[in-house]
Amino acid sequence: DIFSTIMRKMGDREPEVAAITASMATGTGLKRFSNMFPERFFDVGIAEQHAVTFAAGLALGGLVPVVAVYSSFLQRAYDQILEDICLQHLHVVFAVDRAGFVGADGKTHQGLFDLSYLGEMPGMTVMAPKNLWELSDMMKFAVHFDGPIAVRYPRGEAVTDFREQRQPIEWGRAEILHRGSRAALLAVGAMVPVAAEAAGILEKEGIDATLVNMRFVKPFDREQLRKLSEDHALFVTLEENVEIGGFGQQVMDFAQQERLPVSVCIAAVPDQFIGHGSVEQQRAQCGLDAASVAERIRKQLNEAAGSGRTE
Repeated sequence: DIFSTIMRKMGDREPEVAAITASMATGTGLKRFSNMFPERFFDVGIAEQHAVTFAAGLALGGLVPVVAVYSSFLQRAYDQILEDICLQHLHVVFAVDRAGFVGADGKTHQGLFDLSYLGEMPGMTVMAPKNLWELSDMMKFAVHFDGPIAVRYPRGEAVTDFREQRQPIEWGRAEILHRGSRAALLAVGAMVPVAAEAAGILEKEGIDATLVNMRFVKPFDREQLRKLSEDHALFVTLEENVEIGGFGQQVMDFAQQERLPVSVCIAAVPDQFIGHGSVEQQRAQCGLDAASVAERIRKQLNEAAGSGRTE
């Protein structure tokens, strides 16, 4: 519903914006856009590869195509995104719906791979909003961007927390939601509320953790991480994506290359398919619920203190 409203308003204000989907007009929220702007709406049927190459053609023709597809289905068009969009550095916006855990839709629909397969493509920018207002801000940013760009957001009810924290979107910049010390929680998109809940658990135990809304997975805010490494002993990355090739591994590689004086703990999805269940059950299964995250941070800090490591 939120995406539907955003697209309808952009359709009014941005005459060059076009929308493309692959037999998901209702599921992605493009039905209203299709009714109001039929000449700028294209449903190509169950053909995600064609949707992406078609978007390349529209971009070369001067339009700004928004390709709205579920995360699990967008991976069918891997080659087209890489060769037809990124290689030519075309301005195509990918609205990656149902990214992350999808609950009872089951193994085939889990959107747990897009940060990995999009993040490895040269020239691609990848964003993830923390709430409904940031989704709106990111879509506006993406439409006025130059080059391939993806906004990934989850299935389910829109988050309405953090309403007062709405810093302007800047390319590659993170947003500090709370400045603490010792441990920094680097959260991506839907994991920001989980990270905030984990930080609340730790606060009751006297651990004042920093909470960071990363906003951008590619490029992520390296400058901010350098600053945080000056007074933090631990970075904890949180993402609803497989660990392999994901955000956490990027941060770990960066910390090692830069020789930052921090440990990196990755909270991500293990190398397995995730079956049916509620999103809460799936997070708990993967250690991505607030209690599990808080326990991992507690354990890491205790181990660091026991080894005599200074901060």
